Parts: sequence; structure tokens; C-alpha cells
Amino acid sequence: MNRRITRFTLAVALCTSVVAQAGPADKTLDIYWVDSEGGGSTLIVTPAGESVLIDSGNPGGRDSRRIHQVATEVAALKKIDCLVITHFHIDHFGGAAELSATIPIGTVFDNGIPEHNPDGGEDAWFLERIRPYREFKTGKRVLIKPGDTIALKQTDGAARLALQCRAAKQQFIPASVSVRSNPLCADAKTKPADTSDNKNSVVLLLQFGSFKFFDGGDLTWNTESELVCPINHVGGVDVFQVNHHGLDVSNNPILVRNLSPTISVMNNGPTKGCQPETFATLKAAPSIQARYQMHRNIRADKDNNTAVEFIANMEEKCAGNYIKLSVEPGGKSYTVTIPANGHKRTYQTKGD
Repeated sequence: MNRRITRFTLAVALCTSVVAQAGPADKTLDIYWVDSEGGGSTLIVTPAGESVLIDSGNPGGRDSRRIHQVATEVAALKKIDCLVITHFHIDHFGGAAELSATIPIGTVFDNGIPEHNPDGGEDAWFLERIRPYREFKTGKRVLIKPGDTIALKQTDGAARLALQCRAAKQQFIPASVSVRSNPLCADAKTKPADTSDNKNSVVLLLQFGSFKFFDGGDLTWNTESELVCPINHVGGVDVFQVNHHGLDVSNNPILVRNLSPTISVMNNGPTKGCQPETFATLKAAPSIQARYQMHRNIRADKDNNTAVEFIANMEEKCAGNYIKLSVEPGGKSYTVTIPANGHKRTYQTKGD
């Protein structure tokens, strides 16, 4: 083998190792949006080096490989400490069993595996597809409920860290008696009732000092409204993971207005999500400074796309590029990068 190539390969490996371990070493809180082509895969790495994966993408090997690659090669993880499954649709739970075969998974949090198809369809179809998830080896399984906090290690010299369930199965964390009715709810409108399991999605709020991140899985329109009206059970946030991949059955403007995020991140696919009504809602939100997308929308309505610099994957057959967010140890600012295109931008948190 050519010695120059060997030395170059070694240098790259060393450099990659240093970069990968920068999160825990620098006491940053890191969030990675892994490309599961319109599935759900959000990886959180704490300043202490603990990890929480929210949803696991589809079965079939592609999504679990991409999660494994980001987890092990980029974030230098040897274990997924916690896995949260927001609801029982296959693009959210489907990759978990395959991932568990390549990296240990600790505690699994979910709504409780249903005995019947949660969408009311054929039971046999659902039970066959849920079986690998039901049977894969894990440290412990926990039924998550509103108000539950996922225990994470605190780090000396870094802001206080908390990850709390704010809603699950259409139930919400109790509001303080001092909280008044929300004046922003006067314009709330409903849509036809959702009969799918999307409405049961687990809603998580991640806080690191004054930084706040919202992940609502595939929560749908009417339940989104109930989450913030007449009482806002979440409050304002810095980062909004766009619900349901940017589909129009979700992303109620009343939710976006109440969350008042500084940036949004959409885990859409090349033809899935980023629909016109959702895109218009994000574009019209006065608080949003930047709208990130996992994929460029390549459908005929291609005007529904953010600026190119905020898109991780431009082509339909893509490399599966990820988006990364790092919060500095004090929780006062955060930087979003897309390594594949060199994008890097820093934002200030809104404060308490």
C-alpha cells in the first residue's frame, strides 16, 4: 500500500476522532438529525456523553445504518442509552431492532406496544411488523407518561439539562394553577378528527440552560391545538422539529405561533412532507429566522423549499447527509451545521 495514502488515511482518522469527541470534551449538547428519508431519527448527545435517540426510521437496513454511522463515527458513541419511540408507525419504530443488532440500546420509552393495529387496520399486518421491535434485546422498557423526566447526568461547568415528556396519548402535563388561559387561542381552528396513531405521539421538551428544543413526533392538527390551547403546556422554544415531516395534517399555525421558535428543522423526504400549508405556516411565522430541511422537495410544488444553504440533501438519490446542532455549555447560544455543504450559523437563545 502507498505510504503517503496510509499516512493520509491515518491523519483523517485521527482528525475524525478528535471532531467526533468534541461534544463531551467541550461540554456541548449536540443534536443530530439523521436522514431517514422522511422517517424519524433524532439523536441527542449530552455533555456527559449520554445519548437519547428519538425514533429509529424504517426497517430495511438503510436507516439503521445511517443512525449507526452518525452515532459511532461522528458522535463516537458505543451505546444508545435511551430510545424514545413517539408512536407506532413503522417509519418511527421500524429501524430499532436492526439498530440494536449493531449497537447496544439501554432503556426504551414508548406508549406501550399495542395489541392491535393502532390505526384500526388489519391486526395481522401490524403484529408482524411490530414483532422485531417487541422482541429485540434492550436494557429495560418503560411506559412514558406526561410529566415524566428522562434521567440524564448533569455535567459540572455546563448548564442544567432536562428532557421531559409534555404529552403522550393525547394527555398533557398538568398546568400550574397560576397559568392563565392563552390569549393566542382565539383564532384556533379544527380539522377533521385524526383516526391514526399520530395523534398519540409523545411530545418531548429538551432544556439546556435557556435553550429549549421541541420534538412532537407526528402529532396532528387538533391535538397540537389542545397542547397549547387554552393552556400552553410547552411554552416558547428555540428549535422546533417540524411535526410529521412537514405534512399539512399537522403543523397547526396556532402551535407554531405559541412555540415561537427561532429556527425550524424538518425531517422530510424528497417527495414526503414539506407540504404547501406547512411551508406557508413556517414562512409566515415572524419568530423563525431560518428553516432547515433534511431534503429538497422535488415534487411539482418545488417552490415549497427553503434556501439551498439550509438543505442537507439536494438529490433524490442522496448520500444521507445529516444536520447537526451544538449548544454551547452555558446554554446561551447554539450553532447549526450541515457538514456536507459547509453551512454554519450561530443563534442566540431567547432566554427564560
